[in-house]
Amino acid sequence: MPSTLRMKRINDRFKQVLSLTILAKMDDPRLAGVNVTDVKVDRELDYANIYVSSLAGKESSSDVLAALNHARGFLKRELANEIDLRLMPKLRFFWDPTPEKAARIDDLLNQIRPELDRVNADEAKETTEESEDDWDDDNEWEGEDSDEWEGEEDDYDMLDTSEGS
Repeated sequence: MPSTLRMKRINDRFKQVLSLTILAKMDDPRLAGVNVTDVKVDRELDYANIYVSSLAGKESSSDVLAALNHARGFLKRELANEIDLRLMPKLRFFWDPTPEKAARIDDLLNQIRPELDRVNADEAKETTEESEDDWDDDNEWEGEDSDEWEGEEDDYDMLDTSEGS
């Protein structure tokens, strides 16, 4: 069985070769805008689970998966030409909803961003007003711990800067 590092390299190489093959060597219009999001080859190299998404979204998932399953032999041959493995795993294609979920979360965040910006601006204004009240007319701090530092030496002065340690 391959090591964990070798499995990561195999997965990454599969993803790279499949992405380039789908983009450059396949003319199927159903595969326009298809991205390979992840590849997981099992440790025995029996199966390669390939996760894909499309710019067209979930509506095109059945067409995309049908086109990829139809081209399975071609894709396997292209992988075998590019990747040197004793056994080439069987290819299985799955729809990956992660990009659509990420887009939905991004949309929701963009909807609440104006309100969040307004709240942050109000808090910043309150903080500025409070800090201006803590200074007296002579620009001296009137906070609670203003006497705490009087008469104490700076930490910098206490450091031993002599050489020879």
